[in-house]
Amino acid sequence: MNIVMKMNTRKMIKMTVICSQAFPKKMVGWLNIFTNTSPFGPAAIKGIKRVQECFNAQPTDIFLATFPKAGTTWFKALIFSGMNLFNFSSHPLLAKGPHDCIPFVESIIQDETSYRDYRISCLPCCLFATHIPYSLLPASVMSSGCKIVYIFRETKDVFVSTWHYMIKVKPNEMPSFPIEDAFDLFCKGVSHYGPFWDHVLGYWKASMEILDKVLFLMYEDMKKYPIVCLTKLAKFLDKPFTSEEEREGVVQEIARLCGFESLSSLKVNQTGVMHHFNSIVVENRHFLRKGQVGDWKNNLTLEMAQQWDEITRQKFAGTSLIETLFVDTIPSTAKA
Repeated sequence: MNIVMKMNTRKMIKMTVICSQAFPKKMVGWLNIFTNTSPFGPAAIKGIKRVQECFNAQPTDIFLATFPKAGTTWFKALIFSGMNLFNFSSHPLLAKGPHDCIPFVESIIQDETSYRDYRISCLPCCLFATHIPYSLLPASVMSSGCKIVYIFRETKDVFVSTWHYMIKVKPNEMPSFPIEDAFDLFCKGVSHYGPFWDHVLGYWKASMEILDKVLFLMYEDMKKYPIVCLTKLAKFLDKPFTSEEEREGVVQEIARLCGFESLSSLKVNQTGVMHHFNSIVVENRHFLRKGQVGDWKNNLTLEMAQQWDEITRQKFAGTSLIETLFVDTIPSTAKA
């Protein structure tokens, strides 16, 4: 295994110990909920190590990389539909959830049979999703030349979505989890897959260095300009829509089928469960809540928002992300 990856994994485990010692006892239980479904948790650490040791990326592989609750489920549906043009009246997404269409590599790699079968079924182009930070991806992902699509969502909306998700999946025996406590944890960098800002910066820097292999796409752009963003996404993935497909409204049909309201209303996404790491089971209905841009305004106080924005300005200082987040202009990622 790459020495840097080993060191990073050990560092992440150490951070959990430090966090559990540094926070009040009433919050330690919630730290466990965070870490049991993140790389700090035993099952997830095992998955990441197995990806690093056993996963051999192919040049035709495509990765959807996201921080949890940054639009993963929605973009799985969008990418799957763009890469596989089916009859929309009998589309697989009507019967299969997005997580069944594009598996998390850190989860499927733990079952050798499932991984092998998936590889065979999706040849020549396999779609994978991951929450793994860029610095912890296996070396083969970079050396193979496979493509990565990273989704960046407004920071406060990610936090609010994460908090609502944690409330829904918490065991009944767990105490309440006020948003103020969750806010303090998140500001200190305690969250799924490490500090949010570090996760974003890792992929943003990669997108600046290897433009043809890493696409940094804004969640908000896809909400506001779905046709433009879907067209850009298809071009990046080397599967552009033909003139005939554009005339027939294929792009619009994908946007309609994969619209947040449409997806969340499907029976398959209201029932059933997703198995993650073979030990974590989450009901499908918890993956699609609102998807609204700016929903943080309904949950955070003005003081909390200002504190959050100040941290974000400090973390993203010197990058174009500052302009994207804090200047009222059309984000550059919306341009095809």
